[in-house]
Amino acid sequence: MTSPLSVALIGLDSSHTNAFAKRMNDPACPDHQKIPELHAQSCLRFESAFQDKEGLDQRQQELESWGVRVTEDFGEVVANCDVIMLELNDPVMHLEYFERVAGLGKPVFLDKPLADTLDNGRRITSLAEANGVRLWSSSSLRFVRGLKEASQAVPRPDLCNVYGPLGKAASGSDVVWYGVHTFEMMTAAMGLGAKTLYARRDEKGIITTIVYDDGRRAVVELNDGAFFYGGRLQSSDKVSVFQVGASDTLYDNLLARVRDFFLGGDAPVPLEETLEIQAILNGVECSLEEGVEVRIAEA
Repeated sequence: MTSPLSVALIGLDSSHTNAFAKRMNDPACPDHQKIPELHAQSCLRFESAFQDKEGLDQRQQELESWGVRVTEDFGEVVANCDVIMLELNDPVMHLEYFERVAGLGKPVFLDKPLADTLDNGRRITSLAEANGVRLWSSSSLRFVRGLKEASQAVPRPDLCNVYGPLGKAASGSDVVWYGVHTFEMMTAAMGLGAKTLYARRDEKGIITTIVYDDGRRAVVELNDGAFFYGGRLQSSDKVSVFQVGASDTLYDNLLARVRDFFLGGDAPVPLEETLEIQAILNGVECSLEEGVEVRIAEA
Protein backbone atom coordinates (compact mmCIF):
# COMPACT_ATOMS: atom_id res chain seq x y z
CA MET A 1 0.00 0.00 0.00
CA THR A 2 1.52 3.32 -1.08
CA SER A 3 -0.97 5.62 0.66
CA PRO A 4 -3.33 5.33 3.64
CA LEU A 5 -6.92 4.25 3.14
CA SER A 6 -9.41 7.13 3.25
CA VAL A 7 -11.89 6.66 6.09
CA ALA A 8 -15.39 8.17 6.24
CA LEU A 9 -16.59 8.52 9.83
CA ILE A 10 -20.38 8.48 10.19
CA GLY A 11 -21.46 10.13 13.43
CA LEU A 12 -20.03 12.64 15.87
CA ASP A 13 -22.17 11.88 18.93
CA SER A 14 -19.67 9.25 20.13
CA SER A 15 -16.31 10.01 21.74
CA HIS A 16 -14.95 7.11 19.70
CA THR A 17 -15.00 9.28 16.57
CA ASN A 18 -12.36 11.64 17.91
CA ALA A 19 -10.40 8.90 19.66
CA PHE A 20 -10.01 6.98 16.41
CA ALA A 21 -9.40 10.06 14.25
CA LYS A 22 -6.62 11.13 16.62
CA ARG A 23 -4.82 7.83 16.05
CA MET A 24 -5.15 8.21 12.28
CA ASN A 25 -4.46 11.92 11.75
CA ASP A 26 -3.01 13.77 14.74
CA PRO A 27 0.73 14.47 14.20
CA ALA A 28 1.11 14.78 17.98
CA CYS A 29 -0.32 11.30 18.64
CA PRO A 30 2.33 9.08 20.28
CA ASP A 31 4.01 6.77 17.78
CA HIS A 32 2.88 3.60 19.58
CA GLN A 33 -0.76 4.67 19.13
CA LYS A 34 -0.63 5.83 15.51
CA ILE A 35 -2.38 3.90 12.74
CA PRO A 36 -0.71 5.41 9.65
CA GLU A 37 -2.40 2.99 7.25
CA LEU A 38 -5.70 4.84 7.79
CA HIS A 39 -6.56 8.52 7.24
CA ALA A 40 -9.81 10.07 8.46
CA GLN A 41 -10.93 12.19 5.51
CA SER A 42 -14.44 13.19 6.57
CA CYS A 43 -17.07 12.98 9.28
CA LEU A 44 -20.86 13.20 9.13
CA ARG A 45 -22.25 15.40 11.89
CA PHE A 46 -25.77 15.30 13.31
CA GLU A 47 -27.33 15.78 16.73
CA SER A 48 -28.72 12.91 18.79
CA ALA A 49 -29.86 12.34 22.35
CA PHE A 50 -26.26 11.47 23.21
CA GLN A 51 -24.64 14.80 22.29
CA ASP A 52 -25.84 18.40 22.08
CA LYS A 53 -24.72 21.16 19.71
CA GLU A 54 -22.06 22.52 22.06
CA GLY A 55 -20.44 19.11 22.43
CA LEU A 56 -20.57 18.52 18.68
CA ASP A 57 -18.97 21.92 18.05
CA GLN A 58 -16.07 21.04 20.35
CA ARG A 59 -15.52 17.71 18.68
CA GLN A 60 -15.76 19.24 15.22
CA GLN A 61 -13.12 21.84 16.09
CA GLU A 62 -10.74 19.11 17.21
CA LEU A 63 -11.35 16.98 14.12
CA GLU A 64 -10.81 19.93 11.81
CA SER A 65 -7.49 20.67 13.51
CA TRP A 66 -6.41 17.21 12.32
CA GLY A 67 -7.57 17.83 8.76
CA VAL A 68 -10.90 16.00 8.95
CA ARG A 69 -13.71 17.57 6.87
CA VAL A 70 -16.89 17.72 8.99
CA THR A 71 -20.22 18.19 7.24
CA GLU A 72 -23.93 17.38 7.44
CA ASP A 73 -23.92 16.28 3.77
CA PHE A 74 -23.90 12.47 3.58
CA GLY A 75 -22.85 12.37 -0.06
CA GLU A 76 -19.89 14.63 0.62
CA VAL A 77 -18.74 12.46 3.52
CA VAL A 78 -18.66 9.18 1.59
CA ALA A 79 -17.38 10.61 -1.71
CA ASN A 80 -14.04 9.04 -2.63
CA CYS A 81 -13.68 7.16 0.67
CA ASP A 82 -12.18 3.68 0.71
CA VAL A 83 -13.76 2.40 3.93
CA ILE A 84 -16.46 3.43 6.41
CA MET A 85 -16.66 3.49 10.19
CA LEU A 86 -20.16 3.83 11.64
CA GLU A 87 -19.60 5.61 14.98
CA LEU A 88 -23.18 6.17 16.08
CA ASN A 89 -23.81 6.30 19.82
CA ASP A 90 -27.55 5.67 19.48
CA PRO A 91 -28.19 2.02 18.47
CA VAL A 92 -31.58 3.01 17.05
CA MET A 93 -29.75 4.78 14.21
CA HIS A 94 -27.54 1.85 13.20
CA LEU A 95 -29.92 0.23 10.72
CA GLU A 96 -30.85 3.57 9.13
CA TYR A 97 -27.25 4.51 8.41
CA PHE A 98 -26.17 1.04 7.39
CA GLU A 99 -28.96 1.10 4.82
CA ARG A 100 -27.42 4.31 3.47
CA VAL A 101 -23.90 2.91 3.17
CA ALA A 102 -24.65 -0.68 2.14
CA GLY A 103 -25.16 0.16 -1.53
CA LEU A 104 -21.67 1.65 -1.73
CA GLY A 105 -20.15 -1.82 -1.37
CA LYS A 106 -17.28 -0.56 0.80
CA PRO A 107 -15.92 -2.35 3.91
CA VAL A 108 -17.68 -1.21 7.08
CA PHE A 109 -16.84 -1.33 10.77
CA LEU A 110 -20.01 -0.77 12.83
CA ASP A 111 -19.12 0.20 16.37
CA LYS A 112 -20.88 -1.63 19.19
CA PRO A 113 -23.63 -2.71 19.51
CA LEU A 114 -24.71 -4.10 16.16
CA ALA A 115 -28.24 -2.68 16.50
CA ASP A 116 -30.99 -1.84 18.95
CA THR A 117 -32.90 -5.10 18.39
CA LEU A 118 -32.19 -8.57 17.06
CA ASP A 119 -34.57 -8.03 14.14
CA ASN A 120 -32.67 -4.92 13.09
CA GLY A 121 -29.39 -6.73 13.57
CA ARG A 122 -30.62 -9.42 11.20
CA ARG A 123 -31.64 -6.75 8.68
CA ILE A 124 -28.15 -5.26 8.82
CA THR A 125 -26.40 -8.58 8.22
CA SER A 126 -28.84 -9.47 5.43
CA LEU A 127 -28.16 -6.14 3.75
CA ALA A 128 -24.43 -6.73 4.03
CA GLU A 129 -24.77 -10.13 2.38
CA ALA A 130 -27.08 -8.86 -0.37
CA ASN A 131 -24.72 -6.00 -1.24
CA GLY A 132 -21.47 -7.93 -0.83
CA VAL A 133 -20.35 -5.62 1.99
CA ARG A 134 -17.55 -6.79 4.27
CA LEU A 135 -18.84 -5.97 7.76
CA TRP A 136 -17.97 -6.54 11.37
CA SER A 137 -19.07 -5.08 14.68
CA SER A 138 -17.57 -5.36 18.13
CA SER A 139 -16.78 -3.86 21.51
CA SER A 140 -13.14 -3.26 22.38
CA LEU A 141 -13.50 -5.13 25.69
CA ARG A 142 -13.30 -8.58 24.10
CA PHE A 143 -9.71 -7.86 23.05
CA VAL A 144 -8.20 -6.99 26.45
CA ARG A 145 -5.01 -8.80 27.37
CA GLY A 146 -6.28 -10.28 30.64
CA LEU A 147 -9.27 -11.91 28.99
CA LYS A 148 -7.09 -13.30 26.22
CA GLU A 149 -4.69 -14.81 28.73
CA ALA A 150 -7.53 -16.25 30.82
CA SER A 151 -9.10 -17.80 27.71
CA GLN A 152 -5.78 -19.39 26.80
CA ALA A 153 -5.49 -20.83 30.30
CA VAL A 154 -9.11 -22.07 30.32
CA PRO A 155 -10.05 -22.40 26.65
CA ARG A 156 -13.48 -23.95 27.22
CA PRO A 157 -14.74 -22.88 30.64
CA ASP A 158 -17.50 -24.76 32.38
CA LEU A 159 -18.22 -21.66 34.45
CA CYS A 160 -17.77 -18.01 33.55
CA ASN A 161 -18.34 -14.97 35.75
CA VAL A 162 -17.82 -11.51 34.27
CA TYR A 163 -18.66 -8.05 35.53
CA GLY A 164 -18.81 -4.52 34.17
CA PRO A 165 -20.63 -1.20 34.63
CA LEU A 166 -24.25 -0.56 33.78
CA GLY A 167 -23.83 2.70 31.89
CA LYS A 168 -26.85 4.96 31.50
CA ALA A 169 -28.04 5.46 27.93
CA ALA A 170 -29.30 8.91 26.97
CA SER A 171 -31.95 7.10 24.93
CA GLY A 172 -33.07 3.48 24.65
CA SER A 173 -31.80 0.46 26.54
CA ASP A 174 -28.91 0.66 29.06
CA VAL A 175 -28.37 -3.08 28.58
CA VAL A 176 -28.04 -2.92 24.80
CA TRP A 177 -26.05 0.33 24.68
CA TYR A 178 -23.52 -0.35 27.44
CA GLY A 179 -24.10 -3.89 28.66
CA VAL A 180 -22.81 -5.07 25.30
CA HIS A 181 -19.23 -4.59 26.57
CA THR A 182 -19.58 -7.17 29.34
CA PHE A 183 -21.60 -9.64 27.29
CA GLU A 184 -18.96 -9.44 24.56
CA MET A 185 -16.33 -10.48 27.12
CA MET A 186 -18.52 -13.39 28.15
CA THR A 187 -19.09 -14.55 24.57
CA ALA A 188 -15.41 -14.19 23.70
CA ALA A 189 -14.68 -16.63 26.53
CA MET A 190 -17.63 -19.02 26.17
CA GLY A 191 -18.19 -19.11 22.42
CA LEU A 192 -21.55 -19.80 20.79
CA GLY A 193 -24.42 -21.89 22.09
CA ALA A 194 -26.24 -19.74 24.66
CA LYS A 195 -29.64 -21.40 25.21
CA THR A 196 -31.58 -19.79 28.06
CA LEU A 197 -31.15 -16.87 30.44
CA TYR A 198 -32.67 -15.38 33.53
CA ALA A 199 -32.04 -11.72 34.44
CA ARG A 200 -33.01 -9.88 37.59
CA ARG A 201 -32.47 -6.36 38.84
CA ASP A 202 -31.49 -5.49 42.39
CA GLU A 203 -30.31 -2.35 44.16
CA LYS A 204 -26.79 -2.78 42.73
CA GLY A 205 -27.62 -3.47 39.08
CA ILE A 206 -28.55 -6.42 36.87
CA ILE A 207 -27.46 -10.04 37.23
CA THR A 208 -27.95 -12.48 34.35
CA THR A 209 -27.46 -16.25 34.43
CA ILE A 210 -27.01 -17.91 31.05
CA VAL A 211 -27.11 -21.66 30.39
CA TYR A 212 -25.48 -23.09 27.27
CA ASP A 213 -26.72 -25.97 25.17
CA ASP A 214 -24.00 -28.23 26.60
CA GLY A 215 -24.81 -27.36 30.22
CA ARG A 216 -22.09 -24.77 30.80
CA ARG A 217 -23.03 -21.64 32.74
CA ALA A 218 -22.16 -17.95 32.67
CA VAL A 219 -23.07 -15.22 35.14
CA VAL A 220 -22.89 -11.58 34.03
CA GLU A 221 -23.07 -8.66 36.47
CA LEU A 222 -23.86 -5.16 35.22
CA ASN A 223 -23.17 -2.96 38.22
CA ASP A 224 -24.42 0.56 38.98
CA GLY A 225 -21.71 3.03 39.91
CA ALA A 226 -18.80 0.56 39.70
CA PHE A 227 -16.78 1.24 36.56
CA PHE A 228 -14.60 -1.86 36.57
CA TYR A 229 -14.41 -4.84 34.21
CA GLY A 230 -13.12 -8.32 34.94
CA GLY A 231 -14.06 -11.90 35.59
CA ARG A 232 -13.21 -15.52 36.22
CA LEU A 233 -13.10 -18.55 33.94
CA GLN A 234 -13.25 -21.99 35.50
CA SER A 235 -13.06 -25.62 34.41
CA SER A 236 -13.03 -28.79 36.49
CA ASP A 237 -9.33 -28.43 37.20
CA LYS A 238 -8.36 -24.80 36.60
CA VAL A 239 -9.38 -21.24 37.41
CA SER A 240 -8.14 -18.05 35.74
CA VAL A 241 -9.02 -14.57 37.01
CA PHE A 242 -8.64 -11.37 34.99
CA GLN A 243 -9.24 -7.65 35.38
CA VAL A 244 -9.21 -4.85 32.86
CA GLY A 245 -6.56 -2.38 33.99
CA ALA A 246 -5.24 1.03 33.10
CA SER A 247 -2.60 -0.59 30.89
CA ASP A 248 -5.26 -1.98 28.54
CA THR A 249 -5.21 0.29 25.49
CA LEU A 250 -8.78 -0.29 24.36
CA TYR A 251 -8.92 2.15 21.43
CA ASP A 252 -5.50 1.06 20.19
CA ASN A 253 -6.39 -2.63 20.27
CA LEU A 254 -9.68 -2.14 18.48
CA LEU A 255 -8.46 0.26 15.80
CA ALA A 256 -5.51 -2.00 14.98
CA ARG A 257 -7.99 -4.78 14.24
CA VAL A 258 -10.17 -2.42 12.21
CA ARG A 259 -7.09 -1.54 10.16
CA ASP A 260 -6.22 -5.18 9.53
CA PHE A 261 -9.80 -5.86 8.44
CA PHE A 262 -9.86 -2.87 6.10
CA LEU A 263 -6.59 -4.05 4.57
CA GLY A 264 -8.23 -7.36 3.63
CA GLY A 265 -7.97 -9.48 6.76
CA ASP A 266 -10.76 -11.65 8.11
CA ALA A 267 -13.33 -10.11 10.45
CA PRO A 268 -12.09 -10.70 14.02
CA VAL A 269 -15.65 -11.49 15.12
CA PRO A 270 -17.99 -13.50 12.85
CA LEU A 271 -21.42 -11.98 12.31
CA GLU A 272 -23.00 -15.17 13.66
CA GLU A 273 -21.37 -14.45 17.02
CA THR A 274 -22.35 -10.78 16.93
CA LEU A 275 -25.97 -11.75 16.29
CA GLU A 276 -25.96 -14.16 19.22
CA ILE A 277 -24.74 -11.34 21.47
CA GLN A 278 -27.59 -9.17 20.17
CA ALA A 279 -30.05 -11.99 20.91
CA ILE A 280 -28.68 -12.25 24.45
CA LEU A 281 -28.97 -8.49 25.05
CA ASN A 282 -32.57 -8.44 23.90
CA GLY A 283 -33.24 -11.62 25.91
CA VAL A 284 -32.04 -9.85 29.07
CA GLU A 285 -34.55 -7.06 28.48
CA CYS A 286 -37.33 -9.59 27.92
CA SER A 287 -36.47 -11.52 31.10
CA LEU A 288 -36.36 -8.33 33.16
CA GLU A 289 -39.74 -7.26 31.82
CA GLU A 290 -41.48 -10.62 32.27
CA GLY A 291 -39.64 -11.82 35.37
CA VAL A 292 -39.02 -15.31 33.97
CA GLU A 293 -36.32 -17.40 32.36
CA VAL A 294 -36.40 -16.95 28.57
CA ARG A 295 -35.10 -18.95 25.66
CA ILE A 296 -32.55 -17.00 23.65
CA ALA A 297 -33.77 -16.43 20.12
CA GLU A 298 -31.82 -18.09 17.33
CA ALA A 299 -29.58 -15.61 15.61
